[in-house]
Amino acid sequence: MLLTGRRALLDAARAQAATRPGVLLHGPAGIGKSALLDALVDALLDPLVDADARPDALAATPAVLRCAPAAPDTGLPFAGLVALFAPVPDRRLDALPPEPRAALRAALLRGREPADGRGLLAVRLAVLDVLRALAETGPLLLVVDGLQWLDEPTAEVLAFAMRHLRAGTGPGPGPRMLATERVADGGQPGRLRCCPAGTVELPVPPLTDGETARLVRADLDADLPPALLRAVQQTAAGNPYYALELGRAARHVRTPAGFPAAPPVPPRLRDLLLAEARSLPGPVRHTLLVASAAARPTLTLLRAAGLPDPAADLARAERLGIATADADGGVRFHHPVLRAAVHADVPEHGRRQAHALLARTVTAPVERARHLALAHPYEDEATARTLIAAAGSARRDGDPGAAHDLAALAVRRTPAGLPAERAERLLAAAEYACDAGLTQEAAEAAGAVLARSDSAVRRVRARLVLLRGAGQALEGAGDLIEEGLRDAAGDPGAEAALHHWAAVRGLLCGELAQAARHARRAARQAAAAGDTDTAVGALATLARVRSLGGRPDAADAALGEALALAGGADGGPESRRLVRMRAILALDSDRVTEARDQVVRLLAAIGGSAGAEELLATRVALTRIQVRAGHCREALHTAAHCARVMAEAAPALYAAALAATAGGTAEEARRLAARAVRASEADGDRLFLLRALAVLGQAELLGGDPRGAAAAVEALQRVRELGEAMSAADPPLLHWYADLAEALVVLGETDAAGEVLGDARARAAEGAPGSVLAALERAEGLREAALGRAKEGAVRLHAAVDLVRRLPLPVELVRALIALGAVERRARRRNAARAALAEALETAGRIGAAPLAVRAGDELARLDAGERGGEAGGPELTPTEARIAELVGGGATNREVAAELFISVKTVEGALSRVYRKFGVRSRTALAHAMAVAVLASGASAIDTADDDRPRTAATSVTAGQSPRPRVPRTLDTRA
Repeated sequence: MLLTGRRALLDAARAQAATRPGVLLHGPAGIGKSALLDALVDALLDPLVDADARPDALAATPAVLRCAPAAPDTGLPFAGLVALFAPVPDRRLDALPPEPRAALRAALLRGREPADGRGLLAVRLAVLDVLRALAETGPLLLVVDGLQWLDEPTAEVLAFAMRHLRAGTGPGPGPRMLATERVADGGQPGRLRCCPAGTVELPVPPLTDGETARLVRADLDADLPPALLRAVQQTAAGNPYYALELGRAARHVRTPAGFPAAPPVPPRLRDLLLAEARSLPGPVRHTLLVASAAARPTLTLLRAAGLPDPAADLARAERLGIATADADGGVRFHHPVLRAAVHADVPEHGRRQAHALLARTVTAPVERARHLALAHPYEDEATARTLIAAAGSARRDGDPGAAHDLAALAVRRTPAGLPAERAERLLAAAEYACDAGLTQEAAEAAGAVLARSDSAVRRVRARLVLLRGAGQALEGAGDLIEEGLRDAAGDPGAEAALHHWAAVRGLLCGELAQAARHARRAARQAAAAGDTDTAVGALATLARVRSLGGRPDAADAALGEALALAGGADGGPESRRLVRMRAILALDSDRVTEARDQVVRLLAAIGGSAGAEELLATRVALTRIQVRAGHCREALHTAAHCARVMAEAAPALYAAALAATAGGTAEEARRLAARAVRASEADGDRLFLLRALAVLGQAELLGGDPRGAAAAVEALQRVRELGEAMSAADPPLLHWYADLAEALVVLGETDAAGEVLGDARARAAEGAPGSVLAALERAEGLREAALGRAKEGAVRLHAAVDLVRRLPLPVELVRALIALGAVERRARRRNAARAALAEALETAGRIGAAPLAVRAGDELARLDAGERGGEAGGPELTPTEARIAELVGGGATNREVAAELFISVKTVEGALSRVYRKFGVRSRTALAHAMAVAVLASGASAIDTADDDRPRTAATSVTAGQSPRPRVPRTLDTRA
């Protein structure tokens, strides 16, 4: 638990300990140095660890001298040395010369101090001799946990010894040292002289917010409420000790929503942090209290609050490392936990007085309202009205988080005798929480209104908040919408909003006909109610439905109508959403540059004003555009931004997986795509499930091998089924049909591939984008070649190359060139194959398409191997044919081969017939003989090892174009 977030640092420290004479871990108090040191020592001493994994000097289990000094030890001469040498037996000391022996025994409190005054030098020489003797008899490890508390005589003795001992990595004996030292944030160690020369310094960094959350959750074996967890994260600032102390205190209280982001600081932690501060004069402590209560404390603010000399007060606090005033007059506590501790270390009435003082001093409405509420922690309608007005001001200023906090405070200050006002303020808090992405807080506030309010209007508003907070997970929201429509009967504005949510739900769940019906009704009712925003949103949803149904012109018309209502492209969030949708329509129509320009301008326009969902949607769109444009490195960067906005959301995972297929690795793309599939399924979001499954299929196809193709078929068949259920026919879906056909061809399922391609062409509208036609041509070309019509296949693949070269779409071009090169290679047209593959490799490298560059490089390697082997290695086989030949040659039945490769028996029979024709044989026995002859002719072994470590016949290696290994052949029949 205490090593949460520290595994990488522990591995780095262990690696350094293997090559360096010492490792010094340093950082501020509570950062976890001691826990890391203990783990590092345990790793080096673990008897289960192979000696080869230890440093050379610690190949055997070492002797350990260890001390852990504390603050009270600093004034005790040789206290550290006494602890360090406690395991050293007297017989080791007896071997020393008389004078050093006497001096050391006296320092260790085992004898009397010499009377001649040369004791300190004698102690240094004695320690040096003992350490050298111990190191000569076996590995020696010195461990000092807390160099900063080491008494000065011990520190000088260690420094002397380290200067005169040779490092353990050099010739001759020498101890290793592991140590920790407390330093201020960003400071450097002051006791490095106590360590061997060449010691590596490793700073221990703060934990991330995510690591802090995992640490607290593991310690408590429970989750804190989100607001309290955020407060712990902010106050601990990555310090694990502070996080644990604050988390343990927080679980015993319920901090109401809207209170300052400071968790309770337990007395034990306050005692540790403020032991010296409590001795400061009263005026200084009062200055610190007012500064801790202010949102942005400055010397000007403190003087305006009536404090006589805040600068002098802070100068005294600075000497104790508590707080300081910078050159611009800003007041800064040295750590957030100190600010929280100062505020908590005062009785409640003192804190109220500080907030009352600030409420009379500050002028900003939001901050003034907050201090007013904290100065009057009881029901008061005047205070509640001030708070809700300030909440509205904060929201208009673009700070929905502060708006939610203030509205939640307003709810608590509203008298119990005003239920209507309380419900209105709860709804405001819920809506502001939605704006801020605080979904749990929004759901709690809206749920409270829904459970208690007798107003149908308020219940409708509460349901709308719950629908907003559901995000993509709307599949189970049908009852919520239906109940809302009953409450909204006769109110066209409310009905319009709910019909719009029904349309969005239908879109996400793949119910396109229902989605279109609800969207049209929402647009009509919103227009009747004068609700432009909802009308625009409904038309935008209708456009998405029409686009998915393969009607881009109708989609663009709906978007045009929506943009006109919204006042053009320079309007608010709805206008930006429409611009983003138009960019995606342009992308699907192969107008990639136009799409990119629109989204880049959109990102520049929204700046920091957009909410999390809008920002995520825009960056996901940009990732898609960058992948299509061949900006693979930029796509990885944009997808990383998506993860920072909403890391576990299905759209963010989809964007990351898509970018990985273009510029990352196939393995990373598969992992991310699988997570995106699970997230989409959990949300019930069929729209993103389609995309996630499609990118999973693309990732599996990157290797071009039968096993990956089988996984790709599984994913892409689901895409096909979902698309058919939704009556979808948009360009991306047709691209995915082409991918499915290609995967089926790799498996030898040419009939099934032909059926998929026929279905795709039937769905493709007249005037389908060139990229769709190129993708279908690429799949058709591969299918023709798989059927033994290599010339016809090459013609189709040349057509696909020409199409995407004109568009231009570099990633699609590389895919088409790789397909063309593979077909030409198998047809023995080596010059044509080399030209196509060389262009594919160059283009992939230029645009950063790393997985495709690997694929092109593999194909070129097969081509080179084939040229070196000449024609003697046997006929060229496709990957699936090679694998089938291998299994059949090994004695497998057709049914066993089908089960192994996840294909039908009929496909095995068809592929086996083609293999027979290529080898000129008619039986399994003759095939085995022909393959053995091919092996003998090429000088290769009959058994090779495939990438997945499965046994593989050399005939497979030779005929697939891979370089064989010269070994003695053996029989191909490996069955028992």
